[in-house]
Amino acid sequence: MYILTADQVRAWDEFTILHEPVASIELMERAAKACVTWLFDSGFKGKEFIIFCGKGNNGGDGLAIARMLSQSGHVVQVYILESGSPGTSDFQTNLQRLHPTKCILTFLTTVSAIRDISKEVILIDALLGTGLNRPLEGLAEEIVKNINGRGNTILSIDIPSGLFADKTSVSNTIIKADITLTFQCLKPAFIVAENDLHIGRLQILKIGLLDGYLQTINPSYIFIGAALAKQLLRPRKKFAHKGNFGHALLVAGSYGKIGAALLAARAILYAGAGLLTVHIPGCGYPILQTGLPEAMVDTDKNEFFNTALEKDISKFGAIGIGPGLGMQTETKGLLKQLLRDTSHSLIIDADALNLISNDSELLSAIPPESILTPHFKEFERLAGAVSNDFERLELAKKFALRHQCIIILKGHFTCIVTAEKLYVNSTGNAGMAKGGSGDVLTGVVTGLFAQGYTSVEAAILGVFLHGKAADLALTESSYESMMATDIIDHLPAAFRTLY
Repeated sequence: MYILTADQVRAWDEFTILHEPVASIELMERAAKACVTWLFDSGFKGKEFIIFCGKGNNGGDGLAIARMLSQSGHVVQVYILESGSPGTSDFQTNLQRLHPTKCILTFLTTVSAIRDISKEVILIDALLGTGLNRPLEGLAEEIVKNINGRGNTILSIDIPSGLFADKTSVSNTIIKADITLTFQCLKPAFIVAENDLHIGRLQILKIGLLDGYLQTINPSYIFIGAALAKQLLRPRKKFAHKGNFGHALLVAGSYGKIGAALLAARAILYAGAGLLTVHIPGCGYPILQTGLPEAMVDTDKNEFFNTALEKDISKFGAIGIGPGLGMQTETKGLLKQLLRDTSHSLIIDADALNLISNDSELLSAIPPESILTPHFKEFERLAGAVSNDFERLELAKKFALRHQCIIILKGHFTCIVTAEKLYVNSTGNAGMAKGGSGDVLTGVVTGLFAQGYTSVEAAILGVFLHGKAADLALTESSYESMMATDIIDHLPAAFRTLY
């Protein structure tokens, strides 16, 4: 799966038209047929439809859909946004093809021309598509507000009208689609939380664009699917021993938060690390020794929080720090010691990130290729406030470049941000929105890094497996009931999907 900008998708269309070869009107016919097939397969057969069309190619798609629905016996009404121009040639061709059908056709010069609509009618938005270059205004904006205010089921073709494909649309007037039928690939607008209200359920329809085009581009966004995860996973040799899979150190926990340390520690071992040492305050010793006998436990001299590392850390293949760590001044001293004494890339999470965000000296001391795992608020503390999701992604890229690190920006589409690329994860679900899920992710990534995966590889594979385990857990649980421990328990099955 690819995530392409509007310009790249148009270039893909042109590549297919040139190299298949195929006429653009026939490509439009494929898109319309894919939409109608999906409608029939998804319980919309027999419904009445009203289709709102602009005069661009998105409107042409809408007219072709209207024709196919009408020819199959459906009641269809079409409203065309009158712009004073004749429209694109493919729009005009589909308009001529529509005339012999029973479709009721109305050109809108005022929003008051839209008649009363039964709540049972399905509204299809084919007004503007990805060609939008400025926020809606005038009649187009009035029509979108009218559609949104009716309470009908709304389907958008390719992208909800009013939504920019590649940049923020915050404060714009946008169709609030229940379902979006898009073509061939994801667009950047589909991966950010700010657009969720407008996109609804997203369905990607294949329309036969040639794969050869994808070999000619270097996309900024890369979608993490099973194929990429399989390429990264390293098979184990039959004569391997624990020393081949690294020794991880986890610095975590404080009084009342030893559970976070235990979750991360379990995840490290479930991710395949050969050995694990957990550094925790004294109060966590019986919990770790009992809850995870496979781990070695190194206790801090302080009973309630971590204050110092008193052992040689050079032997560890990966060091993760942060889950349940606490914000004490002495703990900040430990973090400063760790950053000073190692050039080793670190996996930094939770309170360790919060401690760094309060001290520019700590921020500048982060070793190169370290992996930072913030949620949105933690990232804002580190890098500054933003006004929208696209601005956050751009700021994350600049931050990754400045500090030579990898950022795992947690969310529904968790993004792994490097200075050059943005990797978007395909796995995971809303059941993960519960305390402890982030601790598990830190553990999975630390466990993989300990085995010799690069920082980017550990981040990509760790995020995929973490989300996949949650998806598998959901088959036996529910969004509401899923626990962080369920994610750990399903990591073995997540790995098996990649064998």
